[in-house]
Amino acid sequence: MTLEAFQRSAALSLGVELELQLVNTHDYDLAPYAEDMLRLMAKYELPGSVVPEMTSSMIEISTGVCQSSVQVLDELTQLRNALVQSADKLNIAVVGGGTHPFQQWHERRIYDKPRFRELSDLYGYLSKQFTIFGQHVHVGCPDADTALLSLHRMSRYIPHFIALSASSPYVQGQDTAFDSARLNSVFAFPLSGRAPFALTWDEFSAYYDKMTRTGVVKSMKDFYWDIRPKPEYGTIEIRVFDTPLTVERAAALSAYVQSLAAWFMQDDPFMPAEDDYLVYTYNRFQACRFGLDAVYVDPATGEHMALREHILMTLQQVGKHAHALGGGAGLQMLRDDVNRDQNDARWLRERQGQERLLAEVIRQAGLKFRGERA
Repeated sequence: MTLEAFQRSAALSLGVELELQLVNTHDYDLAPYAEDMLRLMAKYELPGSVVPEMTSSMIEISTGVCQSSVQVLDELTQLRNALVQSADKLNIAVVGGGTHPFQQWHERRIYDKPRFRELSDLYGYLSKQFTIFGQHVHVGCPDADTALLSLHRMSRYIPHFIALSASSPYVQGQDTAFDSARLNSVFAFPLSGRAPFALTWDEFSAYYDKMTRTGVVKSMKDFYWDIRPKPEYGTIEIRVFDTPLTVERAAALSAYVQSLAAWFMQDDPFMPAEDDYLVYTYNRFQACRFGLDAVYVDPATGEHMALREHILMTLQQVGKHAHALGGGAGLQMLRDDVNRDQNDARWLRERQGQERLLAEVIRQAGLKFRGERA
């Protein structure tokens, strides 16, 4: 199948997707309520969309095409409020976070949709273990070559995104010692990881043609890369974020992505190189394992430094772009959290340290998602 043409989109436009957990309010385990939620949500006039995900205890909300992170927050808030109202009618709760802390993967049900059944046939138990929850951020690019250049520049900031959004320290009832354990599940898929180093659409099309000739790939959907071009939208899609516990944090992360993209497109700060990827997997692991306490290896210089310091440095570098795009408040939220050594993984661990009961942690995370004090 030939790679489709890269569509036109407004440069630096934003789109945000959030995969969310549906839990019952008895023991706060996952509950198969996606079909009921979709039926109730269809009664609301909302921006964006609400769709099912791989298993029936998940749901995905998406904004429309937004011009700023302020608009992202407004649309996510509308979607969140409608979700909460629908959940109340079903006596369930909606929760953020990258994993459910104590769900058992074998109890999950594949959502009845042809593509999900196809993936389940191909990937076996991995498809049920894919009951994990991420945030995807699309950023608009003016043309295909700019998209690929931005993609490879953005790859240097994958550890930043992981550490800032990390919210999956618990799996199967255990503390994994990772801040983001979710991405270990993604790595099990054969077409995950980094995109091939191609800086022009012609080079990328040649790669895609070779892959489709092998029969392994039928469409761009078959790639589970950390960042991938999305030709039908005219965007690149960053996929490494855990779903945050609040829509405010999700919008702030989109402000960071948009500001970085503006820096790349308007200031042309550096050229990416294949050698950037020599340290990619190491940096990615560090961020998943240690979060804000990770070590970051600069791909260009080889310098080792604290990831938190590199995050603060880049927040400073892109500050003028954030303010021009209306994202200053979002970046300030992230800056404050880095200075306070806080992310959602730490919040979850602190609650578990107090409560000694993961079900109670999920209950409080549900209140946090609603915008109520836990």
